[in-house]
Amino acid sequence: MKRIAILGSTGTIGVQALEVLSQLDTYEVVALAAGRNVERLAEQIRQYRPKLVGVADEEARRALRELVPGERVDIVVGDEGLVACAAYPSDVVLNAVVGARGILPALAAVGRGARLALANKECLVAAGELILRAMRDAGGEIVPVDSEHCALHQCLRSGRPEEVLRLVLTASGGPFRSWPKARMAEVTVRDALRHPNWNMGQKITIDSATMMNKGLEVIEAHHLFAVPYDKIAVLVHPESIVHSMVEFVDGSMVAQLATADMRLPIQYAITYPERLPAPWPRLNLASVGALHFEEPDLDKFPCLRLAIEAGRAGGIAPCVLNAANEVAVDAFLREKIPFLRIPQVVQAVLERVPNEAPQSVDDVLRADGQARRLAELYVAKGG
Repeated sequence: MKRIAILGSTGTIGVQALEVLSQLDTYEVVALAAGRNVERLAEQIRQYRPKLVGVADEEARRALRELVPGERVDIVVGDEGLVACAAYPSDVVLNAVVGARGILPALAAVGRGARLALANKECLVAAGELILRAMRDAGGEIVPVDSEHCALHQCLRSGRPEEVLRLVLTASGGPFRSWPKARMAEVTVRDALRHPNWNMGQKITIDSATMMNKGLEVIEAHHLFAVPYDKIAVLVHPESIVHSMVEFVDGSMVAQLATADMRLPIQYAITYPERLPAPWPRLNLASVGALHFEEPDLDKFPCLRLAIEAGRAGGIAPCVLNAANEVAVDAFLREKIPFLRIPQVVQAVLERVPNEAPQSVDDVLRADGQARRLAELYVAKGG
């Protein structure tokens, strides 16, 4: 019986991960971490009987304890509690925490040699070199949950690293792919949350609408697969059937195809290198009929360009980009700034924070905090 901890268990990925685990009889859930959704967490505790759970704060801990009075479970709080859940003895840690809060638990997981099933791309964007160094030192491993990187992980097994010509990340293009640029000024929160193919959390759905998500994924792919940026390409693929591709030096292109269902990459990241039967709907290419591809429009979606530029710059630039974007997206969701202001806030913060190479996680967290404060100032200036 293998042991697994799930961070972000009440979110979209966490709920689907538990659904996957319900189909597997060889895994024990030993730790769960959530935020303030204590009602859903209480249901998960009753069903999976973890030994440790983490919540956002003391108020959430008291509310949760009242909901599960008879359960023998330890409850920890805050970021320290999140790290405690990642550090709890387990074979696999699924990190589905949203944003830079995923950095410290990611370090805790790989730093003790566990497998990190990574759904939190932001931690690699902000602190990729530090996390990979900790993983190598402790003998841990990272298996990506993002559908695109899960696809690349599978495609890369078709050849040796020196045989890879380039990685091709696919992008749906989001809900505004076919909108003219002039109309983008009219985007509402409701518009941006209507992703055409995927069921995801709010933050990643907005990132998909701006195409920042794809930019973050380029940075993540660079770290995960040790491939330089000039060998990573992005193609818009509206059907979200081809999840990514690898082109090899002989002209062969290997692609991974599947339905747009996150349960598949979640199961892959948990059970790799095994492939286990799953009851999810299968891909029927005859019913799909045709697949389409096009180049991304960097003029209409400047967030993609900003992310790639930050990745190439290295140092703390990706961390600053990510922090500013988190603040800007949150402000848009609260209707404090318009949609087109998101890349403007990100670019303004990138221009203000001097770039340097982080030597420790403290350097990363300091840069993250500085970028957030600056972004909040730009948001407060009136969108």
